[in-house]
Amino acid sequence: MIGTADELEVPTPHGPARVVLAVPAAVAGLLVLGHGAGGGIEAPDLLAAVGAAPGDVAVARVLQPYRVAGRRAPAPAAQLDEAWAAVLAELTRRFPGVPQVHGGRSSGARVACRGAVAADPAPAGVLALAFPLLAPARKDGTRADRSPEIDAVDAARIPVLAVSGDRDPFGVPPVAAHREVVVLRGDHSLRAKGPIRDAVGPWLAALFAR
Repeated sequence: MIGTADELEVPTPHGPARVVLAVPAAVAGLLVLGHGAGGGIEAPDLLAAVGAAPGDVAVARVLQPYRVAGRRAPAPAAQLDEAWAAVLAELTRRFPGVPQVHGGRSSGARVACRGAVAADPAPAGVLALAFPLLAPARKDGTRADRSPEIDAVDAARIPVLAVSGDRDPFGVPPVAAHREVVVLRGDHSLRAKGPIRDAVGPWLAALFAR
């Protein structure tokens, strides 16, 4: 996409979030992306999604407050969700009436899924990059199932595109009624920018064209 870039600091209940915002001359849509647990907004798959956005779609990459504060250990889920909601409210104020797609990678995908059902306005779709279907193993070897988070979006009839690596140790979401799944060669890091753009670009274009 071509446009101006800006960096915003958005107050949230848990400290400021940082938003890197690329805005085309005429805005017909908004793509909002969150990062993984210990990473940032420069992750290869997030940058590939930015590159896949249609030319008339603004893109906001959101750095959670704990990362702005310099911490790598993620905040509790409730805090992530509240900060995400605060950012969405500010972006909705800036882009009133513009259709939105929410998404992110790994932890950011989970946040986007949890927030999609409650968001006002509801997003036109959710982009789930490397959604971690299973949590890391506990000491007893069991792994928490995170499928209810992404299944709730399907139940709300919000379209989802899930893009995962075929060697992702955290699993791959299954296809569902309102969910497309693309499996690429790779692991949880999803570094193949070209294939990601090829998967995400047509989906975004079709979604924003509706």
